[in-house]
Parts: sequence; C-alpha cells; structure tokens
Amino acid sequence: MRVALDAMGGDRAPAVNLEGGADALRRYPSLTTLLVVGDEEILREEAPKHGLDLADPRVKLVHAPEVIGMSEPGAKTVRRKKQSSISVAMDLVKAGEADAFVSAGNTGACVAAAQLKLRLIPGIERAGIASGLPNEFGPCHLLDAGANPEAKPTHLLGYAIMGSAFAKGVYGVALPKVGIMSNGEEDEKGTAFTKQTFALIKEFVATGRAPFEFVGNVEGHDLFERQLDVCLCDGFTGNVVLKSCEATAKAMSKWLKQELLASPVRKLGAMIAKGAFVNLKERANAEAYGGSPLLGVNGVVIIAHGGSTATAMRNAIRAAVESVNHKVNDHIIEALEGISKMEGGES
Repeated sequence: MRVALDAMGGDRAPAVNLEGGADALRRYPSLTTLLVVGDEEILREEAPKHGLDLADPRVKLVHAPEVIGMSEPGAKTVRRKKQSSISVAMDLVKAGEADAFVSAGNTGACVAAAQLKLRLIPGIERAGIASGLPNEFGPCHLLDAGANPEAKPTHLLGYAIMGSAFAKGVYGVALPKVGIMSNGEEDEKGTAFTKQTFALIKEFVATGRAPFEFVGNVEGHDLFERQLDVCLCDGFTGNVVLKSCEATAKAMSKWLKQELLASPVRKLGAMIAKGAFVNLKERANAEAYGGSPLLGVNGVVIIAHGGSTATAMRNAIRAAVESVNHKVNDHIIEALEGISKMEGGES
C-alpha cells in the first residue's frame, strides 16, 4: 500500500503530518510506502524532530517546492502552482505511483486537483466529501461536507448513489438509508433546492433502480439518533453542520471537565466514572475519523481538517488504507453499472 502524504498542508504543517505519518508506519503493516511530499530541505530538517525515520526504506521524500495556502483560491492556484505539494502528491496517484492521497491542506485545492488530474468516475457529475458523524446505529455520513457549495439536485442524486455504495462496501450496510437535510421532516419543508432534490430522488426511487432506501427529509438531531447512513446536502450546508458539530463536541467536553473539577465530591465521582468519560470522548472525537473520502474521482483521496492533530493525520492515513482495501470506487462503479443495466432493460 502506497500513500502520498501532502506534508505541507494544514495549519500545523509539517509537524503533525510527519508525526502522524511516523505513527501510521508503526501501526499499519499494510502501509508499505509513505511518499512524503513537500519542500525536501524543510522535511529533512523537520522529520527527525517528529519521529519520522528517513532511513526507513518505507519512507520516500518527494520534492515539491511550492505550497498552496489555506486562504488561496483552489482551482486557480492548482493551475498556477504546478509544483505545489498538493499537485505533486496528486500526480503520484495519477501516475500509479501511489494508491491514495492524503492532505489536511486547502480543501478547494485538493478537490480541484483531484477533479483535474484524476477526473470523475463516468456517470458522476460532481465529487463530494463524505464526513462521518457518530450515530446510535453506526456512522452517518454527511455528503457533501464541503467540496461543492453550489450543488444541483442531480449532484445530490449522485451523492445518494455514491454514499449508499460507500456504506455497503465499507460498513456492510445491506440497504443504506438516505435522507435530505432540511428544516423539517414533512415532505413540503425546505428551500426550493431541497424540494427539487426531494422530488428528483423520490422519482428515481419509484423506478425501482435505487440502491438505497429513501427516508425523505431529516433534521439535525437525526444525524445522531435516527438510523441514517447518508445525509444529503450541498457543500456549504454540510461544512457548516460538520464544523458546528465538531465545535459543540469540544465545548461540551471542556464544560464537562470544568464542572467535574469544581468540587472534591465531583472529582471523586469523575474518577469512578472515568472509563465512561473516556469512551464517550472517543465516540465523539473527530480525530478518530481522521479524514473524509472525496467520492466520485478516479482514485482514493482523503481530505483532513485543516486544524488536524498528529492523531487525526495518522487516522487519515488509516482511512486511505482502508478505502483502498475496501475498493470503494469499485463499489461506486458497480452501483452505477447496475442502474445503467436496469435502465437498458426498461428501454
């Protein structure tokens, strides 16, 4: 397994990327090669400080002298900075020298580079980021969580097909449940966009070709307490929801800690319940997911949060390895081919 790591991407680069990469090499035996992409001079100086052994035959430095900043426009900068760490790492996947790409860098640039260099899977109009949230019944994936802010209803239909294929192939869900994020569960609720999407998906489901169960409109609380595998939304809405959920989890953890340390009696209770608190933190911890797959492109692309820690980057690399092992794109292609065959049989 060969993973191309954008070592210069993210708010804490290259430190957390190098540390996360070193940890991934220790933990995941199937990771045979880590292609560390970035300014070689900087990486040679920083790697020893963060536990990455450059003498390890599994580590290969790939020089990329340019960096795309977090605030730079994605597509324009990818075209202008052809030697950026994002572009060079994506080129490795395109050339077949890497099996997957991982970055905590500029999301727009990662999406643009993936679509320009790897191209979309035939039948998919737009790529989408699938970000997992902890749900009582298993992970619920927001799709899209930031790749396509100005989506069309047909894009969300594509997300429904890809998301259900992802849930089947990776999590073994026989018939994934798919809903649309709205401001109420009633069919008539939502914006003009969500109403059009609702009608389109309902019409598609009526043909009998849908590889998922459509549960209609869903609300914010459904993400955590309803049996739901994929929640459809445009990238703007998904990104706001995702970051709000992450911030809420961090705030609640901080407030709970403050209250538990407020008195000796509470401290004693906290010690007794320590195991439960640890498990709860792990369940709600975004770092455990590490990175989110960009579904719809001809390659495995994992996009991590710009503020990722070393633990998150290690888990982003783990997500890349798992996506390759689970053959995520093969499941998406299979789902699309199945729909096409059914269309052909009807005509």
